[in-house]
Amino acid sequence: MKYRNPIISGYNPDPSICRVGDDYYIVNSSFEYFPGVPVYHSKNLVNWELIGNCLDRKSQLLLEKCKPSGGIYAPTLRYHDGTFFMTTTNVSHKGNFIVHTKDIKKGWSEPVWIDQGGIDPSLLFDDDGTVYFLSTATDEQGEAGIFMCEINPFTGEKLTESVVISRGCGGRYAEGPHLYKWFGKYYLMLAEGGTEYGHMETMLRSDYPYGPYEACPHNPILTHRDDMREEIYCTGHADMVEDHNGNWWMVCLAVRPCEEKSNRVLLHNLGRETFLAPVVWDEEGWPVVGDKGLISLEMDGPLPGPEPGKVNRDFSDDFSDETFSTSYNFLRNPNMEHYKRDTGNAALVLQGTEITLNDMDSPTWLGIRQKGFETVSSVEVCLLEAENNVRAGLTAFYTESYHYEIYITRENGVSKVCLAKHIHDIYVVTAEKEISDAENIILRVESDKKYYRFAFSVDGKVFTELGTGLVVGLCTEGTKYMTFTGTYIGMFAENGIARFKNFKINVKDY
Repeated sequence: MKYRNPIISGYNPDPSICRVGDDYYIVNSSFEYFPGVPVYHSKNLVNWELIGNCLDRKSQLLLEKCKPSGGIYAPTLRYHDGTFFMTTTNVSHKGNFIVHTKDIKKGWSEPVWIDQGGIDPSLLFDDDGTVYFLSTATDEQGEAGIFMCEINPFTGEKLTESVVISRGCGGRYAEGPHLYKWFGKYYLMLAEGGTEYGHMETMLRSDYPYGPYEACPHNPILTHRDDMREEIYCTGHADMVEDHNGNWWMVCLAVRPCEEKSNRVLLHNLGRETFLAPVVWDEEGWPVVGDKGLISLEMDGPLPGPEPGKVNRDFSDDFSDETFSTSYNFLRNPNMEHYKRDTGNAALVLQGTEITLNDMDSPTWLGIRQKGFETVSSVEVCLLEAENNVRAGLTAFYTESYHYEIYITRENGVSKVCLAKHIHDIYVVTAEKEISDAENIILRVESDKKYYRFAFSVDGKVFTELGTGLVVGLCTEGTKYMTFTGTYIGMFAENGIARFKNFKINVKDY
């Protein structure tokens, strides 16, 4: 059965998957965004619904002033004896922890912290009741390795000392460990080569959980480092599952370049997305992923469950509901008193503060992951205060140092629509146009693989283009520090109060 990759588009990296009966669940990294660790559900591995987030309280997720791509790193999701367990790392606060729940839709426990350092934690519930906890860490000599101990997953108590079970298969940055018990053996899968263009996935196995481990003879089992098709890059950080029909699958992260193949620009702005590949086992008991370690934008495999339907990546909010959609994210820990859903008037009222989009903090901002290259986003905005320097509008946002925004403002009693850009340490208003009134202005952002285009309308019919911004200005590879996220389309307010209506994002299918 044919399907399209990515199965979860936009910034959704480091996927971890588990199956409960004929239900499938995926979690992803969330870094500085709140709430943290999105949870997706599917019946067929292709149509995924965001059903919630594991970390939706400040007591679970402290992100105050964490740096971009700090916060929550790669999670692992497992299910055992009626309980879901999610383990991850808050690199900005205390390290590795576990939360659990018996009902994945009704909230998760408070964290229990694990006294084992590093990142990318994972769990294995063995047949004898032993629970193994793994992470990527360094020893006293500074040498990296995969460390493991035995724990109580409900309390976080370590039951054994942490020991190194593997140094990887020769690639740099051996990380993302997942330990499985399959066919009477222990399989250890690792991400190696770094999460950039040399990324790969390797496999080892042993008769015992602590090793010694032998490497798969056809490692790496997944990589696009030498793929000449140039449609998908950076494949790795994977997890595997057997479906309820007995077929095997791998989910992994990968990126799609934001330029056409003819240009060969190694840049991406949507973030690392979640991809799916079928897996078969060779005669020696080793996994063969996709087309001998390659995956494609269109693939074929024995999908479980109902026949896949068309994937709808559009988003809209008329603010008539009292609660925020699970699709929204906020920057770090938001002050929710600054976000009011005025359901009687079908509006969102944002209280902007002196914290702006240029600050490594929590401005009054909420956004939706950009889920495709070609999008059209719009919202109606009205300033509710006449103070100077109040700004409210629509932004294509990557970090506080990389964003474009179209907004309305008042300066010296004059209402304007402005376009501003922040790239590296340069922040400038590149275009502005006076308007008669700062009420009910429709702002629009259109995107493709080359440009973001910014326009506004005073009547909802005729739009005036204010300017453009190059997509490459919001790409991971161009940032001043290493980042792991993707672009958002968001609403914001600064230094005053504004009202928003009819927020829409339309995504062209690919």
